[in-house]
Amino acid sequence: MTILGTIVRLQYQRDHLKVPDLPDKRYDPINIVPVEELRVTPEGIEAGPVDAPWLDVHHRDHPRSRYRGDNGVSIGFTGHYRLIRERLGERVCDGIAGENILIEVDRFIAPDELRGGLSISTKEGPVTIEQVIVAAPCVEFSRWALDFPADARPDLSVTETVRFLHQGMRGYYARSPQNATLRLGDEVVILPAP
Repeated sequence: MTILGTIVRLQYQRDHLKVPDLPDKRYDPINIVPVEELRVTPEGIEAGPVDAPWLDVHHRDHPRSRYRGDNGVSIGFTGHYRLIRERLGERVCDGIAGENILIEVDRFIAPDELRGGLSISTKEGPVTIEQVIVAAPCVEFSRWALDFPADARPDLSVTETVRFLHQGMRGYYARSPQNATLRLGDEVVILPAP
């Protein structure tokens, strides 16, 4: 196992981040809510009271769910945000893409490195995060990151930004087969590939 880093931000999406503004959608980070702790479950992310949880929009039971079975948990890295800011500017602050778990890492984490999944050390014991896949970037987030005019048709700069944010730069989706509580400061390790 390789030590990756520690959790420095936890958050959930209370609703969609892509807002249907006619004639096109736009990205709006207003529904990203930072929290001190999160619960991972096989159905997705929960926060708040256990008996009346606040569900992430990718949770299976959210009323406007974006759950697909492979995207219940999302992960990002501070090193990726640093690289994004170098290219796109300070507008892209840590966590603005809406991932649930942000891990302090000083470099780019490639998809191949995460084939075996992750293990997070919690107060209750280790938690497995598995089936890690690339979270494909969207045009709406790319336009927002560029501060691209809302009324302009996407051009090559938007296309190039989508490409740049792909292959894990924008982050990853995964799932947890366990129920567990994650907290700021929990240590994360990379599990070996099978």
